[in-house]
Amino acid sequence: MSTLVTSRREGALLYVALDRPEKRNAIHRELLLALVDAIAAAEREPDVRAVVVYGEGPVFSAGVDFGMLTGDLAGERALPFRTLIGDMQAALSRLEALEKPVVGALHRYVPGLALELALAFDLRVATADAELGLPEVRVGLVPDVGGTTRLVRTVGYAKAKELILTGRMIGAAEALAIGLVNQVVPPGEHVTAAARLAVGLAKRLVDLGSNVDKHTFLAMELLAQSVLLRSEDAREGARALAERRPPRFTGR
Repeated sequence: MSTLVTSRREGALLYVALDRPEKRNAIHRELLLALVDAIAAAEREPDVRAVVVYGEGPVFSAGVDFGMLTGDLAGERALPFRTLIGDMQAALSRLEALEKPVVGALHRYVPGLALELALAFDLRVATADAELGLPEVRVGLVPDVGGTTRLVRTVGYAKAKELILTGRMIGAAEALAIGLVNQVVPPGEHVTAAARLAVGLAKRLVDLGSNVDKHTFLAMELLAQSVLLRSEDAREGARALAERRPPRFTGR
């Protein structure tokens, strides 16, 4: 495991942390790739039902590590810009394609690349004192790691356009109102609040179905349901319902 990222298991949850607090969890290519590798490990663990991603230290992340763009990371030479950004785009696309739900626990500060990362999560919980935004235009840049695409999909064309063109940071209450985050909680409670289980197959259905016609989506639902009905969990669910008790799912 990279020292840039740490992870731990607690029951059915995998907790993955950006662990660079001395740099306010500023994100460079190596950190992002390590983070996605750690999250993707959940796919190989049948008992893991969901992943919670959070940041160690005073903020979720300060955004991009500008040293990445100049090669000023441990004296390493900078990668060609297209290669650098292409690797990071591919990493977030890989994260987004995971079948197990990923929930972001966001606190205090989530600008630029940090928000682009968060937009690749399935759900986002933010502390009441959090600030979020894509301020790249203020330094002559644009969001280039999927931020424009995912922001439009999340909050709609008009609001995304406003936030991107102004570079404005917004508070948690406004982020909740426009659908950028799913829940706002008091400071310090974001990781606990984010630890909610979700169903990976249902998540995948929504992701795939948003881009297909109604008849294809219905066929996908039918196929998924036929698979689930053959599972041990489906049988356990039926028994639990008949016996009026909580189900004891095993992920099989």
